Amino acid sequence: MEFRERIRNSFGRQAAMATIGAELTRVEQGSVEIELPFDEKLTQQHGFLHAGIISAALDAAGTYAAYSVIDPDASILTIEFKVNLMSPGRGERFLFRGEVTKPGTTIIVSDGRGYAISADGPAKLIASMTGTMMVIRGREGIEG
Repeated sequence: MEFRERIRNSFGRQAAMATIGAELTRVEQGSVEIELPFDEKLTQQHGFLHAGIISAALDAAGTYAAYSVIDPDASILTIEFKVNLMSPGRGERFLFRGEVTKPGTTIIVSDGRGYAISADGPAKLIASMTGTMMVIRGREGIEG
């Protein structure tokens, strides 16, 4: 199965991404983009997109970017990430881009950027993430 199809199928099984209304909008070798519309139910007390939602979307984007560079019979799990929140999550839509920084056969590092998008101006960088993923092979219950 081609990597784009594997990623789309896997993303379709992600209940967490469906819950927050996230959409897989771009899949390339080593790079994935996820978008989501603003939803008041996903905000914190000041009305900004919650840091947990930002982190979850960045993690998914970075992990799927890593998933695009592994063997078809392998899977991948995040083992660590760090998020920098740079600006409040205020916008009409949000874009989360994950890119592979260091591919590997066992460990992969990816970087992500989150942007707030509004009709009245350019996309604004709101967060960055560096994540480490582990390639999983032959483990029961963990497939594509």
